[in-house]
Amino acid sequence: MNTKYIDLIDQTYEFPQEEFRLENDNLTFHGIDLMDLIATYGAPLKFTYLPKISENIQKAKFWFSKAIKKHHYKATYNYSYCTKSAHFKHVIAEALRNDVHIETSSAHDINIVENLKAEGKIGADTFVICNGFKREEYIDNIARLINTGHENCIPIIDNYEELTLLGEAIKRDFKIGIRIASEEEPKFEFYTSRLGIGYKNIVPFYEDQIKNNDQVELKMLHFFINTGIKDNAYYWNELIKCLKVYTKLKKVCPSLDSLNIGGGFPIKNSLAFDYDYDYMIDEIINQINIACNTEGVPVPHIFTEFGSFTVGESGGVIYQVLHQKQQNDREKWNMINSSFITTLPDTWAINKRFIMLAINRWRDEYERVLLGGLTCDSDDYYNSEQHVNAIYLPKFKKDRPLYIGFFNTGAYQESIGGFGGLQHCLIPSPKHILIQKDANGDHVTTVFAPQQTSEQLLSILGYEQ
Repeated sequence: MNTKYIDLIDQTYEFPQEEFRLENDNLTFHGIDLMDLIATYGAPLKFTYLPKISENIQKAKFWFSKAIKKHHYKATYNYSYCTKSAHFKHVIAEALRNDVHIETSSAHDINIVENLKAEGKIGADTFVICNGFKREEYIDNIARLINTGHENCIPIIDNYEELTLLGEAIKRDFKIGIRIASEEEPKFEFYTSRLGIGYKNIVPFYEDQIKNNDQVELKMLHFFINTGIKDNAYYWNELIKCLKVYTKLKKVCPSLDSLNIGGGFPIKNSLAFDYDYDYMIDEIINQINIACNTEGVPVPHIFTEFGSFTVGESGGVIYQVLHQKQQNDREKWNMINSSFITTLPDTWAINKRFIMLAINRWRDEYERVLLGGLTCDSDDYYNSEQHVNAIYLPKFKKDRPLYIGFFNTGAYQESIGGFGGLQHCLIPSPKHILIQKDANGDHVTTVFAPQQTSEQLLSILGYEQ
């Protein structure tokens, strides 16, 4: 009878997988012995595996290059990193090693860009694409970047007033883009995105405010939908509507030469994850080619802004199961030594699921459990995996510590969780380590941030030290 945890995984998924293997009955992640990490740094523990960032960027570049060659596409592809997914310097620096561009969403993003420029990590040829609703400070920072000579800074117009505000602050000619206010899926509470300008209003907006403005050159049309790039009727319908706007606008605006198809590539959220990136990119290039050839306009340069796809699969968090509570006949609660609300806030806020696996004791029998965090909040729990309405782990034993890992958690969790600040119930942020490869291909770990201390929390709260 197959009652061991390793039997469960083998029966449910294809295992081992590219990043997950078993060595000496312990889980490894990209060849990293996770039990060794725990022995060295303890748990709870967050980590960022930096080589995965470069790997995903290079994969996307390869897929686009392949599709461009196949369809004889006569324009270029440009990979941009969406900084809001993770603003950390080690993340952006790793991404920039791969000749990528930057997409910003708020005023302080520009300060990061200026810092990177001063260090030589961003050059004059790096595109800085500025999205988001632009308040005064954001306008001023964009203007400063352009006024000091960064011609490849392209603010994306989100509303009708932004062009005037930018024109007043920028003292030289500058380039802009326009964001399309795409229509949302029927299941959404609202019909049209709050971001951008409506499909029908873009050409009139160009005619009224841009065409005869000698200071401004329209270069880019920006298209993004909230649910991401998916092979469904909704996505393809919105893309075709976007291409109709692009070709119509191109006919009256010769300077327009770029189409930004936004972000939204999914990342692996289960061992059963299945997404054909190659096919999706091939078909996107094909559809753009067909639309432009049909309307007799040149194809645009393609820009993407991948955030989660860039950094998501580089992250992980490790917990120890401290105790098991039998609350009734059916419910066993495994209590972890941290909090889901503070360390994986998307599991609480939007019911997001990550890959969850036991790190040790794979040869032990398994049981169905619920996972609970340390806070006194009833919502601090994790109760199911992506494709299974349950959690199964090796049986809890007081004398045999059990460690579990959540993987592909590298996007948004630190910023949403308020990295470095107050945490719910004052549960401290765990230690965070960075994993890189040296010249010999060996893994090297460094501590990015130690576990948060009581002194740090009290200082934030205003208590005398």
